[in-house]
Amino acid sequence: MADLTALALVCTLTASPAPSSSELMAQHILDQLKGQGADTSLVRVVDHDVKRGVLTDMGDGDEWPAIREQILAADILVLSTPIWMGHPCSVAQQVMERLDAELSETDDQGRPIMYGKVATVAVVGNEDGAHKTIADMMQGLNDVGFTLPAQGGTYWVGEAMQTVDFIDLDKVPDPVASTNAGLARNAAHLARTLRASQYPAE
Repeated sequence: MADLTALALVCTLTASPAPSSSELMAQHILDQLKGQGADTSLVRVVDHDVKRGVLTDMGDGDEWPAIREQILAADILVLSTPIWMGHPCSVAQQVMERLDAELSETDDQGRPIMYGKVATVAVVGNEDGAHKTIADMMQGLNDVGFTLPAQGGTYWVGEAMQTVDFIDLDKVPDPVASTNAGLARNAAHLARTLRASQYPAE
């Protein structure tokens, strides 16, 4: 039986049901996490009316609070984003801005509410910038209170200035598959470790 929960936030700019490289990468990681004993779910953020802002609830039909509840219920977060213009896409940045509100949210012992949760990052694109994008996302997630596993970032980038995307490949390349498997293994181990021994309160 699964003893962990994992949620992927897919930050593609493309609405469903169109195919998405970011979603395919996230789903591959979730499949690996299932093998590590996690129940998994996936949200394509652009399909929801997520308001711009830095509050947990921006009101007026904001659908972020429902996504936030899924984040709070998960042990592991997978943030999957494409690279655009060498940077995380605007949806990923919007997610980070909404997560900024968690800096002032605490649990019943006064710890940041995201303490004890594990975050990983996946990046796809056909231009340079994967390492920087992972670094940017990981720094923000860590600032909010998530814990990052060893080798908790993964990516695929195609040849620059070409049109081949991750979804165009016949299969996941072996180095990416191996990295994703290690990411899932380490993330699950870390989540169980944090569950057994949470960070101390002040």
